[in-house]
Amino acid sequence: MDKYVIQGGARLVGRVRIAGAKNAALPILAATLMTDQECVVEGVPELQDTATMLEVLRSLGMEVSREGSAVRTRLVNEDLSTAHYDLLSTMRAGFCVLGPLVARRKRARVSMPGGCNIGPRPVDIHLRGLTRLGASLVVEHGYVAAEADRLVGAEMFLGGAQGSTVLGTANILMAATLARGTTVLEGVAIEPEVQDLARFLVCMGAHIDGIGTHRLEVEGVEALEGTRYRIIPDRIEAGTFLVAAAITRGDVEVENTQPEHLTAVLEFLRERGVTVEKSRAEMKIRARVERELVPGDVFALPYPGIPTDMQAQLMALLCTIEGTSTVHDKVFPDRFIHAGEFIRMGARIAKENGSATVQGGPPLSGAQVQASDLRAGAALVLAGLAASGTTELSRVYHLDRGYVRFESKLAALGARIQRARA
Repeated sequence: MDKYVIQGGARLVGRVRIAGAKNAALPILAATLMTDQECVVEGVPELQDTATMLEVLRSLGMEVSREGSAVRTRLVNEDLSTAHYDLLSTMRAGFCVLGPLVARRKRARVSMPGGCNIGPRPVDIHLRGLTRLGASLVVEHGYVAAEADRLVGAEMFLGGAQGSTVLGTANILMAATLARGTTVLEGVAIEPEVQDLARFLVCMGAHIDGIGTHRLEVEGVEALEGTRYRIIPDRIEAGTFLVAAAITRGDVEVENTQPEHLTAVLEFLRERGVTVEKSRAEMKIRARVERELVPGDVFALPYPGIPTDMQAQLMALLCTIEGTSTVHDKVFPDRFIHAGEFIRMGARIAKENGSATVQGGPPLSGAQVQASDLRAGAALVLAGLAASGTTELSRVYHLDRGYVRFESKLAALGARIQRARA
């Protein structure tokens, strides 16, 4: 098991190129199950999660090859329909093979999902939506078994207690593209990754109206075709590097990104005093610190708000800004395990009822800490960059799930970070 060893105090300066969006790649790869023709998906990041998804596809009868960031898929055995626990236990997004399997192969047996420890994330909306489309479902022995001779279009609401469900929207949307008749989905998630999936499905021949809105109307088709498609850049990786610039009081330009996907994060950084320049045409964002930063409040919300996947990184930044700030997560109210690790580094944080109060100012100091999940791990790396002394971060396998060559990219910007055996 590996760890990161970080010597804090270095100011990050330079340029970094952002990889394709993990959270778009995973459901798009799952969608290739819905055709017997060849698909080529470009821009797929080389991550543990995407490698796991490729193994899931192979276990489901797909021939899969990879050349750089391009993944090529082709159906070779449609009789396989079980997605096993040993593959899905580490990756929640693998659950989105359920919709494609039951829609095209008329049956599926899919392990209940695993993934990061960030609070309860039930799949009841996924199951209710597939039932509304006519699937027969049984949950037993840790698996969901589903059958349907042909799904039938229906109207349904996909909102949940914490807002729209991203993965649930993806699952039901994919299933609806092969259902007989019209499906109307209200209260759908509008995250850029969901929109990217919808555009991929349209390239395959799906009929979807309302992309980018909370209402999707899907006219089912008999079959989907193969296609070639490039996924969007990863907005969370881009946001993480922008916060890395801010927390080290540096000057970093991120390339291959779409600024419109980070509007709320960019506005938050500007309000703290970070100078932000963006170019949509050149797909670049530059963040630099030229003056003292000021505290403020974070509200993690469904898109287009600040993503819950940026909450921990922004909390790390606030720990370095003198004054009182608060952090609220309206998507996953229990997602504050990282606060305890920040406290080990000298942060003053009080948690209460789905929020945290940060009393910033005292310098952070290096400590031995551990990543509880992917984004918490990234936030602890950022805290280590800003801290005095040495930080040792264990369980960095979490970061391998979502950041391509994270330590190498940071080192190229001037970070003093090394990967070592724990």
